[in-house]
Amino acid sequence: MNARDSALQQQMAQLYHDHQSWLSAFLQRRLGCSHSAADLVQDTYLRLLSKGKLPEPAHSRGYLTRIAKGLLIDLYRRRRIEQAYLDELAAQPEHTHPSPEHCSEILEALVTIDRLLHGLPVNVRRALLMRRLDGMSYRAIAEELGVSISSVEKYIARALQSCLQAAQELEQ
Repeated sequence: MNARDSALQQQMAQLYHDHQSWLSAFLQRRLGCSHSAADLVQDTYLRLLSKGKLPEPAHSRGYLTRIAKGLLIDLYRRRRIEQAYLDELAAQPEHTHPSPEHCSEILEALVTIDRLLHGLPVNVRRALLMRRLDGMSYRAIAEELGVSISSVEKYIARALQSCLQAAQELEQ
């Protein structure tokens, strides 16, 4: 280990020592579960480590809070998706239910799709969903969004390009 890595490790240890308890309390208040809070504290510091750069000491609390809030949003979104999937599964005949392993794969795919869709600009996302889920024509989408048909074509192309790129990244 070189001197830079050693210094980074010491700074991270100090950051953890200084902020772990309030971050844990912050997350526990929002989640109501100490185990989930502990997981998100760990994920917050892992996210920070993966960036390879630590915040200035005066900004540490705000930086950790921003990361933790982002992880909370991800957790709530995942739980919402999981619950919607389980509700839909419960409405189906039991003999049609997939295996637990397949359910897990389906949930991961749904979370990935959700993340992709929420990464798109609002009009691009809306146009794609109106076209693919509602089967609307480009003209109807244009009227609904208050844009030209040409804009809708560009929105759909951009959304499909993002989907293709995400599929290629998953294959790697």
